[in-house]
Amino acid sequence: LLTSGPGLLRTHILVAFLPAAIIGFLFHKQITSYLFSPTVVAISLIVGGIIIIIIEKILSGKDRSITIGSMTMRDALVVGFAQVLSLIPGVSRSGATIMGGYATGMTREAATEFSFLLSFPVMIAASGYELIKYRDLLTTEMLTTLGLGFLVAFISALVVVKWLIKFVRSHSFVGFGVYRIIFGILVLVLLGI
Repeated sequence: LLTSGPGLLRTHILVAFLPAAIIGFLFHKQITSYLFSPTVVAISLIVGGIIIIIIEKILSGKDRSITIGSMTMRDALVVGFAQVLSLIPGVSRSGATIMGGYATGMTREAATEFSFLLSFPVMIAASGYELIKYRDLLTTEMLTTLGLGFLVAFISALVVVKWLIKFVRSHSFVGFGVYRIIFGILVLVLLGI
């Protein structure tokens, strides 16, 4: 983290944040109108799982030397466009951004860490948008509860990411891909499709 300098890291996070922020803002209504359905979620789970397995199989054994300190604007932009896919319900934001980083040549740890750091502006923007949208309904009590929830979520995420970074050093993402496919098929079966 320190090798890139905090300023450059912030720039990379901003560059990666912008594609999904712009597309999400411009097409929010269309996304919520046409894509929010259990069928879309199930299909996204299955397709996402297949893509994760394919990326793992194709890139397995290839040189992975890009760290957060050595990543470029191009790497950040690739991760940013991968994050656009998470606007589709059922596509994991962390899964999309980790795979995007992994595809550029980032190490598993770097891709996971950058995905985590990228979640901050995403959460702040999404939460801020919803707070502004429903500001007339909010009370002081509700704001306190939301603040506490945000703090608990942040601490939980820190703990999970520390564990995840250790885990991905010696494990592939194939298991996550298989889980998504099984869960997606189960949803389709429950929907009777």
